[in-house]
Amino acid sequence: MGQPHLTFEHLAVGPGNSRGRQFAEPPHPYRDDFERDRDRIIHCGAFRRLEGKTQVFTPGLDDHYRTRLTHSIEVAQIGRTLAKALGLNEALTEAICLAHDLGHAPFGHAGETVLAGLMEDHGGFEHNRQSLRIVDVLEHPYPAFFGLNLMYETRLALARHRSPYDHPKADEFGEANCSLEGQIANLADRIAYNAHDLEDGLRARLIQGQELAAVELFRMAEQRVNAPQLPDPIIRRTRTAKALIDMLVGDAVEGTTRAVVASGIDDFDGVLGRAEPLIALSVTAEALLRPLEAFLLERFYHHEQVVAAAQRAREGLAELFLRFCEDPGLMPGYYQRFIEEYGLQRVVCDYIAGMTDRFCLRLLGQV
Repeated sequence: MGQPHLTFEHLAVGPGNSRGRQFAEPPHPYRDDFERDRDRIIHCGAFRRLEGKTQVFTPGLDDHYRTRLTHSIEVAQIGRTLAKALGLNEALTEAICLAHDLGHAPFGHAGETVLAGLMEDHGGFEHNRQSLRIVDVLEHPYPAFFGLNLMYETRLALARHRSPYDHPKADEFGEANCSLEGQIANLADRIAYNAHDLEDGLRARLIQGQELAAVELFRMAEQRVNAPQLPDPIIRRTRTAKALIDMLVGDAVEGTTRAVVASGIDDFDGVLGRAEPLIALSVTAEALLRPLEAFLLERFYHHEQVVAAAQRAREGLAELFLRFCEDPGLMPGYYQRFIEEYGLQRVVCDYIAGMTDRFCLRLLGQV
């Protein structure tokens, strides 16, 4: 690590290869189109509501745990670092990273599972598709059209968001893959949640440092910051998480450089036509990361306290779904007007998916 690496400006999204917006707009005097996308996302209601949505712990339980909003901001920071190092479009990368979880239901992946089951006979539910639905339909800040009218490449990347826990199904786009900027968002998400969920799990004492002794990547991160010599546990876990991010980001720069060179791809169309991602960790880092992911899945995400909270979410969301289907008039008029075009169940799903955890609990009389 630390060796000079190539940059790939010729593979970046820019004005010359972008497919633009669905609705033409005049250019802005001092922001480019992708900076405008980023700003539209930051200012939309769905982005603000991420502050009240679960990452792992329910928001409000403790001020120090990540929410879906702080996670998205951390993903964007990692994404911009990678984009800058690789000579790619930083503003587009940031926009995708900030928007990648807009479609998440309340109560994290448990909420998504519930809505997917409830919508099984009505077109299904998947947070990638919901993110796209939010930016294309449900947000309405402009008088001339529904949605945020984002650039094609931003929308494509939202539809193609992938991680070990996110497996998007068929979508409306014909490309085999999204841009390198979209692929960065996928990897930045993975790096962020592994490092930060680890830190939050240690903070909550649901996992212990000694339990991680068998996870080589964790040991390497501790050694990098000489963690055993840091007496303060807060500093120790924070520095270890930061070291983990730094190691993986540095590896991703080098791993991507090797992957792009080996692929022989030399133009933007080649990126979109290749199904396998080019933004990638090295084989060695991938082999080190997977045991950490397996540990977090078994010992943290499946911890009895986390599972118990997920079960309460399942019961509550199912109750709300039935309540609004039986009486759509309980929903705001803004949502009711979509029923004729999209169907009752889809609109009820839209309304519930957009809620914060606390708003759901209030409707259920639990707060």
